[in-house]
Amino acid sequence: MSVNGAEPGPEPDQVTRAAIEAVSDAVELADEQRRAPSPRGHGPTGWLAAWAARRARRARGVRRIGAAVGEAARQGARAGGRRAASGGRWLSEQVLAMAPRLPVRDLATLRAQFPGRSPDEVAQALIAGAARASAMVGVAVGAWAVLPFPPAAGAEIAAETLAVVGIEVKLVAELHEVYGLRAPGGVIDRMTAYVAAWAQRRGVSLAPGGLVVSAGSPLARQLRRRLSGRAGRSVASLGPLLTGAVAGAALNRHETRKLGRMLTDDLRARSPHRGGWPPES
Repeated sequence: MSVNGAEPGPEPDQVTRAAIEAVSDAVELADEQRRAPSPRGHGPTGWLAAWAARRARRARGVRRIGAAVGEAARQGARAGGRRAASGGRWLSEQVLAMAPRLPVRDLATLRAQFPGRSPDEVAQALIAGAARASAMVGVAVGAWAVLPFPPAAGAEIAAETLAVVGIEVKLVAELHEVYGLRAPGGVIDRMTAYVAAWAQRRGVSLAPGGLVVSAGSPLARQLRRRLSGRAGRSVASLGPLLTGAVAGAALNRHETRKLGRMLTDDLRARSPHRGGWPPES
């Protein structure tokens, strides 16, 4: 069962809906890579066949991600630079609208998908998967940027930023599940708290008055600053030829891993699951 229900929230625009599709494709491809059997032990011919099959799956997945990110960039280009520019209020509004629609897994689902693993082992697997997904978005955007008539650079940057942030907010939410620290409230309140945790680089810790991300609030300003920095790093994916794909993949992988480690260190220290999983009901 997913953490997220059908609770209504702010409606994302077409750019963000396409970015959500890119998140789903990237995460699905990362999970496929995790589940794929190792080519070792099959002999030279079997190893080559298994390697080729994995490469083919990855290429198909990157094309799917590229199509979704490209659609987001096209929608952003149509909307004009004012809306799809990197950073700013529009980007933070779209992240908040996207968050409740991300495919987040709850604790029961994660335990079923990673049987026999400890909380820390599941957390490391989630970080590795999210890092692979972020890297694939960088590859897809870098490949898209070499097309003869790509959309405006600002739209591409916004599209990649939304896709990578979506992957990372999903990771933040699932790490909270792993360590038994799910944020309280309905799906919108919960996912808003995880967006704040993404911006603050630490686990959810609500003040007595609750969590407020309103225009002009300190948290909203921090979110915009963090998104502006994330958008600036997305410029690496627009390098000439395929150098952008390589640079974007490496940078995205590094940043997602770094975020995951920071969250894990904080959540582990406060987790009721430090001694292992609770008995399943």
